[in-house]
Amino acid sequence: MAVFHFILSWASQILIPLLVLAFFAFLGLCLYIKHIHDKYDHIPGPPRDSFFLGHSPSMLEAMKGDGNVHDKFKEWTDTYGPVCREVLMSPKYPKDRFLYKRLFYLFDQRFLGNGLVTAQDHEVWYKQRRIMDPAFSSLYLRGLMGTFNERAEKLMTKLAEMADNRTEANMLHLVNCVTLDVIAKVAFGVDLDLLQNSSPFPKAIETCLKGMVYYIRDTFFAYKPKNRPFINEVREACRLLRSTGAKWINERKTALRNGDDVPKDILTRIIKTAGKEESTSQEDEEFMLDNFVTFFIAGQETTANQLAFCIMELGRNPDILEKAKKEVDEVIGMKQEISYDDLGKLVYLSQVLKETLRIYPTAPGTSRDLLQNIVIDGIHVPAGATIVFSSYITGRMEKFFKDPLKFDPDRFHPDAPKPYYCYYPFALGPRACLGQNFAQMEAKVVMAKLLQRFNFNLTPGQSFDILDCGTLRPKSGVLCSIRHRDYKKEKKEQ
Repeated sequence: MAVFHFILSWASQILIPLLVLAFFAFLGLCLYIKHIHDKYDHIPGPPRDSFFLGHSPSMLEAMKGDGNVHDKFKEWTDTYGPVCREVLMSPKYPKDRFLYKRLFYLFDQRFLGNGLVTAQDHEVWYKQRRIMDPAFSSLYLRGLMGTFNERAEKLMTKLAEMADNRTEANMLHLVNCVTLDVIAKVAFGVDLDLLQNSSPFPKAIETCLKGMVYYIRDTFFAYKPKNRPFINEVREACRLLRSTGAKWINERKTALRNGDDVPKDILTRIIKTAGKEESTSQEDEEFMLDNFVTFFIAGQETTANQLAFCIMELGRNPDILEKAKKEVDEVIGMKQEISYDDLGKLVYLSQVLKETLRIYPTAPGTSRDLLQNIVIDGIHVPAGATIVFSSYITGRMEKFFKDPLKFDPDRFHPDAPKPYYCYYPFALGPRACLGQNFAQMEAKVVMAKLLQRFNFNLTPGQSFDILDCGTLRPKSGVLCSIRHRDYKKEKKEQ
């Protein structure tokens, strides 16, 4: 009895105060959440699903069955109206702390870190951008045309084999191989030749992107035991990309120190430019690795998806396809090597690629934090708010583009009105994508060669839905039958 009495006495002295503390902590959390609700409730928007979880349940519901959450955002915009504009043009609005901190680590494994995409501090970002800029100058990009042509030719050879064998082509897979080959070669001097060889990199990139989506949008994903195997896959994929980057960077630095011949690629230019900085630290070395992962993913994934969507829409719009082919025939003719000057003459193909990104912005948005109160369209937006910019939504709004779901490259005709502040597939302002010219040059070379050599038809019955994997990609993979062009027959038909 004495022991039992002691236990009860101990419980009353320890547990009751803990329960009281827990109650007041919970009450404090509720009051804080209520304060946040009151702070933002005047801004038009959908009703919350939950006092604690806000709109997260709606987002997770939209993601079920590989759904596209951006369609849910578009639905909310149509109902409650867009509120935000022009913040992207100013450097005084830093990137969203919540989102970009979630990209620093992925399930406790360093992912994009503090690289060009994720750096929030302007000075940290500016130093990196200063180092990277020379590697993406117009003069340097001209020198990459040889590699763009060479890698695109490998795709043409593969497609010729498939045409001869009447094999169905998964165009998303094929262009993914090409764009990853290109970035590995022009950025890091490595030959992957993915159309012929297997590699763990495509799967690692896909796994990281899928993990990123769940890590950002589902607060409790990491705490569900059933997700542990997938989380371990994501961590391993991050480690593979970063360890590969560290190996390639260190090998190049050693070669430069030894005076060996090295490729005049992006990595060499970055290392040499970084060496001219007044001071470099271990942190700068880590930034270089962060940007390796950023380039390796962003430098190929978004371009491949754009190419696949472009092929999909040309297959659905034969009149536009014929017009694009006619321009390629006039500019390129039977040449195998496409020049930098040729790209400037492919005006209609540029329009096609731009229109593809209007409807299918492969990187569908970005976000910024407000450090000061502002008023937008008469609505007071308090400091501390995060503003989300969706190129997916603005590109599909009737307000900005008549009949927005119609694929119409003439929207981007040189004489057409410019779509200011509603078309930004590469973002806007000082933090706009560094590699946008690189990406569009590569996309033009691949598309021009494809249109020059082949006819293609979409396999009937496939889906034209969008798969939301952090980036947007065609859900079907864009399945096509490929045939060699018969120029003699085409000439007779004309």
